[in-house]
Amino acid sequence: MIKYKNVKIIEAKGFKRRLIGLMFQKNINHGLLFKKCRSIHTFFMLEEIDVVATDKNDNILKTYKSVKPWRVLIAPKGTKNIYELPKGTSK
Repeated sequence: MIKYKNVKIIEAKGFKRRLIGLMFQKNINHGLLFKKCRSIHTFFMLEEIDVVATDKNDNILKTYKSVKPWRVLIAPKGTKNIYELPKGTSK
């Protein structure tokens, strides 16, 4: 199970929401869940984020802390969900 510091998680549904994600946002105070996803980018992000990759049962496979803007991240094989979280909230 993933622990959060009182962070609301919103599922990114639809093409536009999945494409934009947390781009262009400052002071991020919520997380996004990308289902059936194994890779993300942080292009046009204004701050660092934490990223958590989970399998189909939400078991954590890998945690990436303080991912900087302008990066591409490909999670390990078996990843089914990606959580984008405010920096410092993944445990």
